[in-house]
Amino acid sequence: MFTVIIPTCHRNDLLSHCLDCLAPGKQTLAAENYEVIVSDDGSASTALELIEKHYPWAKWLEGPKRGPAANRNHGAKHARGEWLVFTDDDCIPGCALLQSYADATAITKVEVLEGKTSPIGKRRRVDMECPANEAGGYLWSCNMAVLKGLFFKMDGFDENFPGAAMEDVDFHTRLLKAKTPIAFVPEALVLHPWRDRKRTRQIEIEISSTIYYLQKHPEERGKYSLSNLGLGLARRLLSHLPRAAMHCKGRGWIRESLFSIYSTWTLFQAVKSSKL
Repeated sequence: MFTVIIPTCHRNDLLSHCLDCLAPGKQTLAAENYEVIVSDDGSASTALELIEKHYPWAKWLEGPKRGPAANRNHGAKHARGEWLVFTDDDCIPGCALLQSYADATAITKVEVLEGKTSPIGKRRRVDMECPANEAGGYLWSCNMAVLKGLFFKMDGFDENFPGAAMEDVDFHTRLLKAKTPIAFVPEALVLHPWRDRKRTRQIEIEISSTIYYLQKHPEERGKYSLSNLGLGLARRLLSHLPRAAMHCKGRGWIRESLFSIYSTWTLFQAVKSSKL
């Protein structure tokens, strides 16, 4: 049995689209073989009424209100399934998502699976983003499956990250350190809409989360050297952004270029000056 866990917070409009795709009869996996848990960190409003009225087959939980890592862990604690499947409230699960994971568990003894995450919708501006995972190797929390026993053995997602960033990277790194095999299941598809890039506040969150991540994994600090960050920035400015600019008719190109330079330099300075 699979338990799908969706953390949410004040995004009922997006959540409803996600739940529509997980409804009994929409997934090719039989309904008796999976359950859906929504762990809700909402304070001003919640998704309880929405779920009771339109999605009574899903289980609503009041979240711990300590960020998405704690919210996912909270959902996992109430799971009845042997396998935990994580996705996000702004994602569109493919109709064969759960069946593809089920098929993979039948032919492999791997305890961690990651699916394919692809963009959906039109990218209107260069300064829009989408967390894509087309060939595996990232283990994004928007599309992954893990045996419940292993998840709790690994202590789940680290709830001490200062913001909604890097907690899935940390979980992936800990699995790799434990030499845990991870299988990529491209048929397990989740679509992720393009979204406007968050600005200064999001950069602050990502930087503080990165510093905490490096405190846990100091051997990863080399990835944030000036040469490595500079190389990544050069590739972005000279290859990725020009292609996106052609597709988007140049809209947002200058803004995204300046933001890329600013965020890369700010991250380097933060890592350089931090005490790790």
